[in-house]
Amino acid sequence: MKTMETNLQFRLAARPVGMVKDSDWQVVEEALRPLADGEIRVKVLYLSLDPAMRGWMNEGKSYIRPVAIGEVMRAGGVGVVVESKSPRFAPGDHVAGGTGVQRYWTGAADDKAGHFHTIDPQLAPLTTYLNTLGMPGMTAYFGLLEVGQPKAGETVVVSGAAGAVGQTVGQVAKQLGCRVVGIAGGQDKCDFVVNQLGFDACIDYKNASVKDGLKQHCPQGVDVYFDNVGGEILDTVLTRINLKARIVICGAISQYNNTTPVKGPSNYLALLVNRARMEGIVVFDYADRYHLGVAALAGWMKEGKLKSKEDVVQGLTQFPQALNMLFEGKNFGKLVLQVATA
Repeated sequence: MKTMETNLQFRLAARPVGMVKDSDWQVVEEALRPLADGEIRVKVLYLSLDPAMRGWMNEGKSYIRPVAIGEVMRAGGVGVVVESKSPRFAPGDHVAGGTGVQRYWTGAADDKAGHFHTIDPQLAPLTTYLNTLGMPGMTAYFGLLEVGQPKAGETVVVSGAAGAVGQTVGQVAKQLGCRVVGIAGGQDKCDFVVNQLGFDACIDYKNASVKDGLKQHCPQGVDVYFDNVGGEILDTVLTRINLKARIVICGAISQYNNTTPVKGPSNYLALLVNRARMEGIVVFDYADRYHLGVAALAGWMKEGKLKSKEDVVQGLTQFPQALNMLFEGKNFGKLVLQVATA
């Protein structure tokens, strides 16, 4: 590696209020330091942009510690090992892990936060390891199976249906013999989840009534609701749930940039009337079983029964604008930032 190469990093400069602003970031460029024994250097090729990143910027107790002021922004990524002083990885190995929003990751090969592991670019495109074969896919797989517990013949509704998690939730539910109804923003996204992913129906919340759409497409009610958006859509779905329904709380993207307190569901008594339950899913709880999820999803992909769609934005310097695409509904599929070519 040339010593003149530098590392470009996006560090958190301030706790955002509302939508994330350019001033909330500090862009730093610094020289790459030499490796110590046991360390590796990873050239970041692609970064995963996820709604959860907005929550990681907030101060306060959560399922994971907040990103500290002055710290490189947390993000999952895939890359290639360019230098190694560890027997665990060799130069040229493709890896996935917690790279952070930067050009290079440098640290101990067994770093617990990095949690790097090799991936095979011959089995699937690198971006798929940030989508269906990565954290979104694991969230969908374990959230649906472990928390949603769908049974063949049941009706599964998923919001954010064209997004990273939603697209996999719906496809897995179809493999299990369920009727699947998506909720997405825009006719193009609805056409995609029905015509390409095989959902039975999709409700366009931007141009149609979610309440009327649920009446039309879920005449027998809703048995499982996988919620990625929260807010009014969650409230509306609660009016249609069946006896013993399961509501999977994965995210609430409609609420993440609120400058006022997050509103809870006003129709929560539907849980009481229907003896239903609402339970959260945090993917890290299933880390020791990821390999099982990857094997199942990869198997369906190999058989042509499951598709993975990524929306790739070019250039590390586009990070602030690309991240906000998530909250503006501008991404179509799993949002990925390409940092470099191999």
